[in-house]
Amino acid sequence: MEKREQEPMPFLQLVPNLVTIAALCLGLTAIRFAMVGRFELAVSLILLAALLDGLDGLIARRLRATSDFGAELDSLSDFLNFGVAPGLLVYRFALGEANSLGWIFVLIYAVAGCLRLARFNVMRGAPETSSKHFVGVPAPAGAMLALFPVFLSLSGLVPAQEAPMIVAIWLGVVGVLMISRLPTFSPKALRIPRGRVGLILIGTAIAMGILFTRFWMLMVLVDLAYLAALLPAVWRARRQLLR
Repeated sequence: MEKREQEPMPFLQLVPNLVTIAALCLGLTAIRFAMVGRFELAVSLILLAALLDGLDGLIARRLRATSDFGAELDSLSDFLNFGVAPGLLVYRFALGEANSLGWIFVLIYAVAGCLRLARFNVMRGAPETSSKHFVGVPAPAGAMLALFPVFLSLSGLVPAQEAPMIVAIWLGVVGVLMISRLPTFSPKALRIPRGRVGLILIGTAIAMGILFTRFWMLMVLVDLAYLAALLPAVWRARRQLLR
């Protein structure tokens, strides 16, 4: 064991962990900018952290650099980036220091994110990570849903600051979705019929146009599309409860 620890490590083996650390720094910096009211930059940093979160695992698999250490580091980074940072940002943006009841829902969301990641760690390598769907809303998707009121405000559609309790309850709902047993969408299961490839490419061009012209509107549409994908699972779960 000591001999192995003294052996030089190839730099490529460190690349996935470096990406994870970069994402962690983005989440911490998002909290800093949220505290001083620079909300657009703070949200952008969380979104960039989510992008890096998707890349670090892919890079690790491509480089064959997966490890238990990297998995644990990624989980801790995800808790801060998608459990703590979005909750604090929404609190500063829409709930305000005087809204003590809203803070309770921020705590619910953050704790739910922690429980979600703890369950994922326990089930790592079990059916949840190998099947065609996730169990519950994944942490990055939960962060996107938690930021939905912020997206609505920044896009100019609905001022979230005028309905702080609705925003607080929304955070609680997202927390419940993360720790639920609902089967949710996984990109691994996505299959595109060959006849629709052209439509997907055209849709990508439209999305890129919106990205550089109405970015926050695009984020609203992404959240709405994800919620629409959740509705069948929610409906089936409701029918089972009513039986």
